[in-house]
Amino acid sequence: MNKILWKSIREETKLITNYTENNYLVLIGKIISDKTFSHEIYGESFYVFNLEVPRLSGNEDIIPITISERLIANFDLTIGRKVVIEGQFRSYNSYIEGRNKLVLTVFAKNVTMLEDQESEVEARKDFLSNEVTLIGYICKKPIYRQTPFGREIADVLLAVNRAYSKSDYIPCIAWGRTARFCENMEVGTEVKIVGRVQSRQYEKKYEDGTSEMKVAYEVSICSLELINEEETENKEENESQEAV
Repeated sequence: MNKILWKSIREETKLITNYTENNYLVLIGKIISDKTFSHEIYGESFYVFNLEVPRLSGNEDIIPITISERLIANFDLTIGRKVVIEGQFRSYNSYIEGRNKLVLTVFAKNVTMLEDQESEVEARKDFLSNEVTLIGYICKKPIYRQTPFGREIADVLLAVNRAYSKSDYIPCIAWGRTARFCENMEVGTEVKIVGRVQSRQYEKKYEDGTSEMKVAYEVSICSLELINEEETENKEENESQEAV
């Protein structure tokens, strides 16, 4: 799909987009870093801290949270506090080391303290601690592959409309039969994704032979639904696999 057609799709949909419903998440976890100043917009300061969110597998995701000074005025956001974060998964471009880099963060719109500050937060199937819902457009041809162990994976880049003619570009990863389904999706396809925000460490190797450990953030897809207003039925592909 060319850039003109992709721009046309964005222009046609931005006027009817519900920016709350098309990008919404809930995280429950423990603060594991001090908040640090991030930036200021129109006199309003924003801060960043890391939230540890447990997985069913027993591992944890370390998720960066961006929050306004207005939301933390009456809260004690010190290390060890357990909180509920409601907000959006957002992206922005940052010029780092001579090149543009897509930076991902959770933009907090509401924060509350857990009543039980003594017990550790545990992931359970009957306890929602990490869920994100995204409605957007496939903006890059999905990449399907198999791991050396035969596990099927598809990388999906989703463009999610935001107010003021902006978009968030969210990398997502599908598993199993959902990955096979994604392989044939065309650029411009509108989908609804429900999943969880995950952090993943990887080793980046450089031409001089050195390497560096980095962290990637993405949405692990639990369910994917095609959205087509011209049809009365939506086609769904569901996969409930927990990434480890």
